Amino acid sequence: MELRQLHYFLKVAQKEHVTQAAEELHVAQSAVSRQIHQLEEELGVDLFMQKGRNLQLTAVGQLFCKRVEGILKDLDKAVGEVHEFLDPEHGEIRIGFPHSLGIHLIPSVVAAFRQRYPNVKFRFKQGMFPTLIRDVLSAEVDLAFISPFPEKHDQVDGDIVLTEELHAILPPNHPLAGEDSIALEQLKDDKFVLFSKGYSLRPIVWHACLEAGFTPKIAFEGEETDTIRGLVAAGMGVSLLPEMALFQTNPLQPAHVAISHPKVTRTIGLIHRADDKLPLVAQSFRSFLLNYFGLQQNNTPSD
Repeated sequence: MELRQLHYFLKVAQKEHVTQAAEELHVAQSAVSRQIHQLEEELGVDLFMQKGRNLQLTAVGQLFCKRVEGILKDLDKAVGEVHEFLDPEHGEIRIGFPHSLGIHLIPSVVAAFRQRYPNVKFRFKQGMFPTLIRDVLSAEVDLAFISPFPEKHDQVDGDIVLTEELHAILPPNHPLAGEDSIALEQLKDDKFVLFSKGYSLRPIVWHACLEAGFTPKIAFEGEETDTIRGLVAAGMGVSLLPEMALFQTNPLQPAHVAISHPKVTRTIGLIHRADDKLPLVAQSFRSFLLNYFGLQQNNTPSD
C-alpha cells in the first residue's frame, strides 16, 4: 500500500468521480483508476460502487475512508512539526509551570521573547511538582519551570534560574502588619493558611516553621495563590508566599512582611529531558531565558 494510493482514494471519495478527482490531482484519469483498483485488490474488498455517473463508497469503503482521513491529517501534522522543529523563529513551544509563576513571571518572559520572535506560538500547561516532572518525561512539554529545582534526577536536566525569598503575609489588622521584618518564630501562635498537600510551597513553609522552633497550626488549606492570599486578607490566618506571588490581583490584600530569621527561599528551575534534543525553537527560548536571568551558558542545551 502506497501513500499515493491513499491520497487518490481520498480524493475520489470526496469528489465521487474519478475524472474530477484526476483533474484536481493533475494526473491522468487512468492513473487514478489504476491506483484505486490496486488498492482494492490489496485489501480484497470493493471500496466504491457505481451510482449513476458517480461513485459511492461502500460500507467498508466508508470505514476505510475515516481511517485514511485521520492518517493523512496526522501525517500532515507530523511533517509540519518536523519543519517547526528545525525553525528557531517559528513553531510552537510547549512549556509547563506551577500556578504561582503564572501571575507575573510567565507573562513577562513570554512577552519579552515574543518581541524578538513574534511568530512563535506557545502552549502552556500548569501543574504541581510531580505533574511537571511527568509532563517533561512524557514529552507533553518541551521545557518546564519548576520549584524547587530537582537537584538530583537521572532523567531531567536543567538550571536554577532564580532563588526567591518568601515573605510572611498577614491580615491587615495583625499586630505585626506594620513591621519591616519579623522573625518567623513570632508567628508561632498564629494559625496558618497553607497550600494543600502535593504543592511544593507547603513543605518549604512547614520546614521553615520547624526550623524556627514550632509546628504550624493549620486553619485552612488552598490550591491557588489567590485563594491563600484572599483567606489571609480576610483574617483567616497567616502564611508565607514568595515575592512573585505578592502582586495584587484584587482589592482585598493581606499585609506582607520580610522574614529576618530563618531566611526562607525557594529555587525555581528550568528543566528539560536529559539526553534528548529540544526543537530549535525551544532551544532558542531556553537560551533566551538563561540570558534573561543573567546565567552563563556553560553547556549546549539538550545535546
